Amino acid sequence: MIHHSPVNRYIDREKSWLAFNARVLQEAADENVPLLERLRFLGIFSNNLDEFFRVRYAAIRRLSLEGKTGEKLLGGTTADTLLKEITEIVINQQTESLRILSIIETALEKEHVYIINESEVTKEQGIFIKDFFIQKVSPELVTIILNDLDEFPLLRDTSGYLAVKLVVRSKYSDNEADKAKTQVRYAIIEMPKNINRFVVLPSNNDSKHIILLDDVIRYNLHNIFSIFKYETVAAHMIKITRDAELEIDSDQSKSLMEKISKGVLERRVGEPVRFVYDQSIEEDTLAFFLNHMGIDSTDSIIPGGRYHNRRDYMNFPMLGKDDLVYKKNYPLPVNGLSLEGSIVQKIKKKDYLLYAPYQSFAYVIKFLREAALDPKVISIKITLYRLAKNSQIISSLINAAKNGKKVTVQIELQARFDEANNISYSEAMQREGINLIFGVKGLKVHSKVCVVERVEQKKVKRYGFISTGNFNEATAKIYTDVTLFTSHQQIMKEVNKIFDFFEVNYRINRYKHLLVSPQYSRTRFNKLIDREILNAIAGKEAYIKLKMNSLTDFKMIDKLYEASREGVKIQLIIRGICCLIPGVKDMSENIEAISIVDNYLEHTRLYIFANAGKPDVYISSADFMTRNLDARVEVTCPIYDEEIKQELIDTFEIGWKGNVKARLHSEALDNQYRESTSAKVFRAQLETYNYYRNKLEVIYEQL
Repeated sequence: MIHHSPVNRYIDREKSWLAFNARVLQEAADENVPLLERLRFLGIFSNNLDEFFRVRYAAIRRLSLEGKTGEKLLGGTTADTLLKEITEIVINQQTESLRILSIIETALEKEHVYIINESEVTKEQGIFIKDFFIQKVSPELVTIILNDLDEFPLLRDTSGYLAVKLVVRSKYSDNEADKAKTQVRYAIIEMPKNINRFVVLPSNNDSKHIILLDDVIRYNLHNIFSIFKYETVAAHMIKITRDAELEIDSDQSKSLMEKISKGVLERRVGEPVRFVYDQSIEEDTLAFFLNHMGIDSTDSIIPGGRYHNRRDYMNFPMLGKDDLVYKKNYPLPVNGLSLEGSIVQKIKKKDYLLYAPYQSFAYVIKFLREAALDPKVISIKITLYRLAKNSQIISSLINAAKNGKKVTVQIELQARFDEANNISYSEAMQREGINLIFGVKGLKVHSKVCVVERVEQKKVKRYGFISTGNFNEATAKIYTDVTLFTSHQQIMKEVNKIFDFFEVNYRINRYKHLLVSPQYSRTRFNKLIDREILNAIAGKEAYIKLKMNSLTDFKMIDKLYEASREGVKIQLIIRGICCLIPGVKDMSENIEAISIVDNYLEHTRLYIFANAGKPDVYISSADFMTRNLDARVEVTCPIYDEEIKQELIDTFEIGWKGNVKARLHSEALDNQYRESTSAKVFRAQLETYNYYRNKLEVIYEQL
């Protein structure tokens, strides 16, 4: 066996993540992507970067500040080195994103869509902007004069700010000597969050003119600062990103909900980890803000363009330009399942698979609505992680409680950035008498399961669903996820055991069917890989096909390297971080790995093992990340229905054949597009939709 040094055995996790975000940026740059979708990808790129700095960059920075090198955790590099390298990559990516934005804006002008600034406004537009400012914007503005404050105000990390410099005459006099005396005043204007960033101006023709809210404010600076006799005024955008780690209070007298609420409030004052500024800002203004905010060169200080918080481009107005967005594919029905009639009676006879967003997520809501009203249903148990803003899941559960069902909800209060939303829902459910479980000490609950107990002929029968994604009807329109509806009594009994574990944590259950983290997932996955190794050695059919969001666990990577060396063919579809290096002789030459970034966010976890020609297929809430295997409650479920098994293998193969949006994972992190082996353009997400549509057409033809 050849041992490789750690440096070239794994790819650095943070750099791999930045390479993933570069793939998002590639979509924004791709001229084959519709223009408004390209803007949306720019918004996603920006939003991703914000989250990266709040979480990952902040964690490495904490290591550095604590004087730890972090080499063991970071796979051989030091925290300080990594921070410098990340900043350098991000500055390059920011420069590239500004270049792409400029190209998109030029292309939009050819479509008669003009994004203008305050200096390009016509007289008629100026009248509208002044009125819009007075009526809508001015009442929402928070403007603070900074010079005379004892304490600099706290700037929030999700907001954009205009840093204002006023050069003011020191005396209101006509005397020439006095006129020469000026003083500088600085102010800050917080961008209002509940006004759309993009203001569509009235138009008399087919042209659309849009001005950003930032420039509406700039256009009206005189209105804001009219009490000052200023000579010049300048406003440049700045943005701060703070460490988003939640500090959970150890006070035993407080409930978990109280502690997390307090942590969320304190997150607002987290340490700054990134400061982005308009690079045309004057040096003295920049120095004033950096100095007063306590930001020094050890923090990530990034020069940017005129506008920040470009995540807002995710909500750029449609402008009635349907030709500038992707053609909408409406969610398809699931074969054999109807949104009318009883869904439970169908599941009683056979398992069904729902693949959102290709198929309608409404079946999940329908199942819960039916259970809420069914006189034979006595209980509903469900795990919740991220929920939609107006969750139909929650209203269905409350409806069930009002109908006398015993409803148990395990809700993860520490779902990052969804804490406040989940606390609010928890309070609403508590008021309705729903039994809430707030996780397990030291473990996040990330599993996606539901079990319904129904009395039939004096016996309890269980029905439910297991999913790879959140029970969230909003993200179900853009995230790809599979959900298995089943009445397999042994599987449902084991799902029920998981809820017993939530209630009594010291009792560790045994599972024959499910792979459950943190107790069993790792060892069971290792056994499945070992079986493929033995089959390969014996000359039997041996392969592993894995689809997941991230592959970062070094032990699992080593196991896949071992399988590769023994001749097991391994295909990986990994959307995000991939620390494994494929295609290296004597280490990973039998491993290929791709990433698909397209219109939908690839979120399905699907694991297929050849098993000498009788494939084992699993769906899971877990990626191959250390946290998913060892520090979370996760559920991986076997697929026993042969038809569904084949369906999942088919969808994997469709993804693997992709030659439009598939990039190769490699040590170089250069996001090379996979070269097409055929002349046929094969866009995996579109072909998956066609696969399901064709299945329906075959059924209709048979009828």
